[in-house]
Amino acid sequence: MRGYFGIGVEGISKPMNVGNLLRSAHSFGASFFFTINPTVDMKAMRVSDTSGAFDHIPVYDFEKVDDMVLPRNVSIVAVELVEGAVELPSFRHPLRALYVLGPEKNNVSPRMLERADHVIKIPMKFCINVGVAGALVMYDRLLSMGRFPDRPVTEGGPDAFAPERLKEEQMINHLARQYTPPQKD
Repeated sequence: MRGYFGIGVEGISKPMNVGNLLRSAHSFGASFFFTINPTVDMKAMRVSDTSGAFDHIPVYDFEKVDDMVLPRNVSIVAVELVEGAVELPSFRHPLRALYVLGPEKNNVSPRMLERADHVIKIPMKFCINVGVAGALVMYDRLLSMGRFPDRPVTEGGPDAFAPERLKEEQMINHLARQYTPPQKD
């Protein structure tokens, strides 16, 4: 997949949720993981991280939002159920992204929302587990970054017996989605 992403949490208090999210980040290929002002026991967090992610991706801890040291040209994407947030299925993921989720029973801080380049929400009736929310965002990124061809028009998977013209059209669409014009820095 092109580009990179990091994901993390602000103000998290449940170690199993952080471990779950870290394990998912490792599985989805995150370049790094971070926490901001966590109130969790890192040893307890490791119990729920059955993939050994601490040994495979960098984990950064920051005391506050303004302490965050970020790669150049990375876009901060806050995941939050707030008015005006873009619904995840309508969001174009940045090539270089840092996704941040809030604590279990609260929101990301006002300071984080100020720093965010984008605010997105998962279209649902109420908040879900932070680990599940993070996994949904990473899965959506995986789908939308052009790694897979378009879904077939009919139910089921890609049809190996589809006419050549349809296969060519799907390949052209797939390649067009992967091309990103050069950006001015």
